[in-house]
Amino acid sequence: MLTEETSPATPTNTDRLIDLGTSTTVRVKVASEEWEFEQIHRLNYRTFVEEIPQHQANPSGVLVDRFDRDNTYIVAVDNRQVLGMIAVRGTRPFSLDSKLTDLDSYLPPARRLCEFRLLAVDKAHRAGRLLQQLIAGVWSHCNRCDYDLAVMSGTTRQLKLYRHLGFVPFGPLVGEPHARFQPMMLTLTAALRIVRKVVPRSAAPAVHSGPLNLLAGPVAVRPEVQDALGEPADSHRSPAFALEFAAVQAMLRRLTGAPYVQLLLGSGTLANDAVAGQLWVSRSPGLILSNGEFGERLLDHAARFGMDCDVMRLPWGEPFDMVAIDHRLDAAPRPAWVWFVHLETSTGMLNDLAALKALCARRGVELCVDAISSLGNVPLDLGNVRYATAVSGKGLGAFPGIALVFHNRPIDAAGDRRLPRYLDLALSARDLGVPFTQSSNLIAALQVALQRDDWDARFSGLAARTEWLCDQLRQRGLQIVAPSAHRSPGVVTIALPAHVRSADVAAALHRDGFAVAAHSSYLLGRNWLQISLMSEPPRHELEAAISALWRASC
Repeated sequence: MLTEETSPATPTNTDRLIDLGTSTTVRVKVASEEWEFEQIHRLNYRTFVEEIPQHQANPSGVLVDRFDRDNTYIVAVDNRQVLGMIAVRGTRPFSLDSKLTDLDSYLPPARRLCEFRLLAVDKAHRAGRLLQQLIAGVWSHCNRCDYDLAVMSGTTRQLKLYRHLGFVPFGPLVGEPHARFQPMMLTLTAALRIVRKVVPRSAAPAVHSGPLNLLAGPVAVRPEVQDALGEPADSHRSPAFALEFAAVQAMLRRLTGAPYVQLLLGSGTLANDAVAGQLWVSRSPGLILSNGEFGERLLDHAARFGMDCDVMRLPWGEPFDMVAIDHRLDAAPRPAWVWFVHLETSTGMLNDLAALKALCARRGVELCVDAISSLGNVPLDLGNVRYATAVSGKGLGAFPGIALVFHNRPIDAAGDRRLPRYLDLALSARDLGVPFTQSSNLIAALQVALQRDDWDARFSGLAARTEWLCDQLRQRGLQIVAPSAHRSPGVVTIALPAHVRSADVAAALHRDGFAVAAHSSYLLGRNWLQISLMSEPPRHELEAAISALWRASC
């Protein structure tokens, strides 16, 4: 329970309903009825006079909070009976301001604060999930009011329970010896975990359980995508699966403009191996461009095939020099193809696909694109690209496990028997895309993920949210690796100061409920940390993550 000084007042509140859609007859709502306020004051008396001896008894059995006019009461009601309540107040000074000197010095900066008070549940209803439902109702109210951090005074009798609900203690104990209270805080992100436990899936926010997913893969998936994965498996030779597989191919073609796409059971590494195999079979010289970790991996793919190719390697985070590339395309031996990474995930940099397409088109040079991190995150036109690779588990919002290879004309069958069977794209194309076992579950989940008509809104929203994030990071003195003119939507790589270790910062963020990338060898070696917005996290959760990052990196 929570407690603050109380005094008589006239209750005034709105009648806005918070409907949690719970399976019981209990409703959690904003108090608005006269009978609700009457019962609130009586529950207040039973809790903070009779049970926690903070106030003097009186014959009326009623205790009206001194901040009653400012309070919004979230109540759990059943058949005109108030079973529990929490008061939410956003007006400073809070009651805790008077008990704890310099309250803000204990709190993360740049937060929109409110105070939780008078948490009370009728004794007969403390054994069930009513308290979780109340927290879920408070989350809905705080989300609407743009609060993202709540403070409270928690009775020392219930600290274990508060911690279970996500509250974090801070500062010294306050109150009188007979009624001691621990200052505590609760982030909106932590409260969201309670929401997921009590709200039906169809009504729950489309956010992954556990830490907030700020990874470039695997990404958080929508509930309907999760449901599709759980459907009974189907044979990859069944007519129904053939139709579903063809539908997925058609959606991918529409999204990219590519005339053809093959779907392989595997990762992006497999997709790039398949492209390397096709380039090796062609026996033609090529040029690989590299300005980051994944450009270096293209070189490794080529080296393992013993391919005849040149390389233009730039420092990580430096944009390609189009003039130098233009000259190289005219030099002997003239490359027949160019291969590069569109969204260089390691640095958060978006390389210039349009400029490279124009350079190659003027000379009849084939362009090959690693679009593994760009598909689904930026508009993509692969219509004139010889080969492009992507995956199901990043920007498309499905599960990892499907490797995608796009191509602009049919695959030459000359690779037959020279390539391993699984890398022979001609074999896939001949067999309607399914020469070997496929996962009907992964295909079904990918199909659902692709069934969205707001791709343009996603692209523009992701770009705007990334710019906002970078601006917030810069204001806190954090260094972003990619130059602003070449920054990619969806992925932000941060060069941390030398006095902190990226792995330690990532661990601290994970404890605060945020999953970020820091443990890949190329990130560890440079003391970099990476935040991805591919899962479309809400802004208030990003603000919480930024504050946690700032605290951990100071």
